[in-house]
Amino acid sequence: MVDIADYLSSQTPTGAYVDKSGGGASGTIANGRKTLGDSYTTFLTLLTAQLKNQDPTSPLDTNAFTQQLVQMTGVQQQLLSNELLQKLVTANASSSGYDAVALIGKTATAKGAETQLTGGEAKWAYSLPSAAANAQLTVVNSAGETVWTGVAPDLAEGRHNFTWDGKSSSGAAMPDGAYTLRVSAADPSGAALLPTVYFNGRVSSVEQNNGETLLKIGPSKVGLPAIAEVTG
Repeated sequence: MVDIADYLSSQTPTGAYVDKSGGGASGTIANGRKTLGDSYTTFLTLLTAQLKNQDPTSPLDTNAFTQQLVQMTGVQQQLLSNELLQKLVTANASSSGYDAVALIGKTATAKGAETQLTGGEAKWAYSLPSAAANAQLTVVNSAGETVWTGVAPDLAEGRHNFTWDGKSSSGAAMPDGAYTLRVSAADPSGAALLPTVYFNGRVSSVEQNNGETLLKIGPSKVGLPAIAEVTG
């Protein structure tokens, strides 16, 4: 007969069951529940056999009996904790999507270089990690062609807004559509800086994609962590 102490030592004490079915976190928990159910039945069978066949002259040590119960219960409690945590994560993701709906119709600033030229106006922002000695802005069209270049209006450290009037370097009005802003900058020593570019636009929709909340701003879809600012 299998000794109950040996059986318990072979079980996963933390409830960290491995799911090989590809079901993700929920699959891991479901697999763990099934494994626990089978293990608990085996545990009770062994425990009952142990009580029936104990030596009358040397009865089962009550401390060992208690430890065995605690060990098996610990596995069950850990699995239940994992299940509760998964539910909380799912609820939080759903809540984030619901809250994001309130952003529809508002103007958002998000990390990204592409935005829409509409009615002769396109808005971006650029952020410098430190003060720059010089910085140049370049606007390119959807074909990758440069249509405008100019000196950045502010060289101080931090984020600065930039509005393009939709005219090329030669003064010709450009058609509405998607345009990208590129920023190159250098510090006083001549070392290149790595500016961050943001685009501004109206939030037109919100969607959930594989648990991630995405906002559609102009032609782009960005996650909530990419949003730097929202205004009414």
